[in-house]
Amino acid sequence: MLQAQLPHPSPAPKPSTWRERWQAWRDGVLTSPDFQRRAARSWWMRPIARQRARGLFDLVAGFVYSQVLLACVRLKVFDHLAAGPLSAAELQRVLDLPAEGTERLLAAAVALELLERRESGGTLRYGLGKLGAPMVANEAVAAMVEHHAVLYADLSDPVALLRGGTAPALSRYWAYASAARPGELPPEAVDEYSALMSASQPLVADEVLDAYNVHGHRCLLDVGGGQGRFLLAAARRSPTLQLQLFDLPGVVPAAQRQFAAAGLTSRTQVHGGDFTRDALPRGADIASLIRVIYDHPDERAATILRAVFEALPPGGTLLLAEPMAGARGAPRMGDAYFNFYLLAMHGGRSRSAADLARLVEAAGFEAVRELATPIPLQVSVLVARKPRG
Repeated sequence: MLQAQLPHPSPAPKPSTWRERWQAWRDGVLTSPDFQRRAARSWWMRPIARQRARGLFDLVAGFVYSQVLLACVRLKVFDHLAAGPLSAAELQRVLDLPAEGTERLLAAAVALELLERRESGGTLRYGLGKLGAPMVANEAVAAMVEHHAVLYADLSDPVALLRGGTAPALSRYWAYASAARPGELPPEAVDEYSALMSASQPLVADEVLDAYNVHGHRCLLDVGGGQGRFLLAAARRSPTLQLQLFDLPGVVPAAQRQFAAAGLTSRTQVHGGDFTRDALPRGADIASLIRVIYDHPDERAATILRAVFEALPPGGTLLLAEPMAGARGAPRMGDAYFNFYLLAMHGGRSRSAADLARLVEAAGFEAVRELATPIPLQVSVLVARKPRG
């Protein structure tokens, strides 16, 4: 039986510049098994060889590391240790695990700096590590950790995902990203993702509001605002700020309940619709798009930005915030994580600040500028203005 013949790649062009020749020589050296053996045994190259071997192994083992974190979240390990360290036997009882399972989980969590061993008076106990302590009562991160079970299932065959030969579960979870008419989705189709976005919003709301001061604005329109968590945070920053929210009709009842519970009904207007088809409400002098544009391909993103432009008055402000490709200090988050996450969504893509600036300017805005945020892997911010003329 004849084997299918794989296409042969075209031969690489010969290096022509000094830089290309150096890169070709370097690649040849680094891929040489003999060089790798000598580097591992050389006293001055051994630290570099070990560091790179460790980095490569971390990529191989990354899924296991994330599952250790998931087990800790599901078993509420961090919350159990919030009041103080516990022994392995005490943890075994509260976690309801067999002794061997408890031992393996604790050893893994210590290795990942989620927990740390603490010895006092001859007794070994386990306390919160430097990466586990921020997890205590952290609804936002815990929700994302739980949610990743869906993403990991979609990534079980990454080649099929890249070739478009699968029907990813994330594309059904984020139903609006691939729906032809997202405004017609019923509440049961949007409740789960809306709740996740609401839970994870505290991760970014304060980052955005620290980067951009909403004082001095009269009314803030949050487009794609979900259950209203960003507007609630903005309301705490500016007691006189009027609030408008626009999202799918299936989402807005939850936002109305949130505003009522916070005593903000008199300051808020909630509108349901499809921002790719319906006009946005007028009256705001600043509009925010918080983790919205990266969910959509360029054509739909342009439509959303143009709708925001039309809704704002001359001189109105656009506040756009989301994780961005090539973010300083966090290149992996946008270029690796979000690119694959959004591929599984069948939605948008991770864009750099320059890419987004071009889309924003094409919609008619001017004076686009990027604002620094303390943790750019969570969110970066662009601000732009609608011309006054």
